Amino acid sequence: MAAIDPPSTSVVEPEELRSLLARYPSGVAVVTVAAGEQKLGLTVGTLVALSLDPPHVGFAISKEAAMHELLREAGGCVISILAAGQEWLAQHFARGVPPIAMWHGIATEEDATGAPLLVGALGWLECSLTDEVEAGTHTFFVCEVRKVELGEDAPALMRVRGEYKSA
Repeated sequence: MAAIDPPSTSVVEPEELRSLLARYPSGVAVVTVAAGEQKLGLTVGTLVALSLDPPHVGFAISKEAAMHELLREAGGCVISILAAGQEWLAQHFARGVPPIAMWHGIATEEDATGAPLLVGALGWLECSLTDEVEAGTHTFFVCEVRKVELGEDAPALMRVRGEYKSA
């Protein structure tokens, strides 16, 4: 096995990295969990397919986000992959909405665990948390996909250069 070089001593400014990565389009999804009586949703742009067999996906969550610990507590989540025209949902779940107002006016259905599925999405992944990797200010969560459900047959919602677009 090849050795991994030690970390570089060069310093990359966070704004420099953010500026470049903003030019790179990413899909938009909302991760939702239910733990006890608490239900929470958070917009992510880091969803990636990791393996088809067994089926695994991953995404990063800030260690400061309320979702971080609730996801661990729940042990799983639902991922709603947003369609074009659902920008308002992406913005709603990206803003730290107080829990009491989080679900007001949001059309949902529940999976077997009670986690909300956002109506109108391209589809949903029902997942079990299997692993996590510390990554600076975030944790990268690895989930096994337990169920895939197709939703709307529409263009995907993307984010590029700080704006939502359809793909």
